[in-house]
Amino acid sequence: MRIDILHDDITKRTVDVIVNAANSSLLGGGGVDGAIHRAAGPDLLEACRELRRTELPAGLPVGAAVATPGFRLPARWVIHTVGPNRHAGQTDPALLSSCFRESLKVAAELGARSLAFPAISAGIYGWDARQVAEKAFDVVRSFSSSASVGAAPDSPLEVVEFVLFSEETTAVFRSVFES
Repeated sequence: MRIDILHDDITKRTVDVIVNAANSSLLGGGGVDGAIHRAAGPDLLEACRELRRTELPAGLPVGAAVATPGFRLPARWVIHTVGPNRHAGQTDPALLSSCFRESLKVAAELGARSLAFPAISAGIYGWDARQVAEKAFDVVRSFSSSASVGAAPDSPLEVVEFVLFSEETTAVFRSVFES
């Protein structure tokens, strides 16, 4: 599996799946979440409301992931995941790892060949970009190696992108990736 690190706008990526750093309500917010909702159009909000009415009445738990169509995005699907919020006392790195792992599992179930991640929980949720990058790369590499030895034989994922909005975060991810 190829890993790419890009300084770009995730809403413009032509991949099968983009991952949304959502809040548990799934009803939009700021940062990446707000940008994805704006770019996808009102149908994304309606799909998220339907998830809340049916499968997720209490909201999406931290570390879990769920998919919706991408609607007006170039990506076919959006996988929503809720990262841990350090400011709210959610400091367990396993929750952060779970966001990446569960998103990869959902992407594999969808048959996605390419996926773009943001820096989940970095920024307003208070996680250090270096720690986010370390956890993300560990999970992606583990997922890739387990797929190659048969643990996830149905995963067609070929490309995982880390699409980062700021130059600073992009530099941190590149530094961690190269070390």
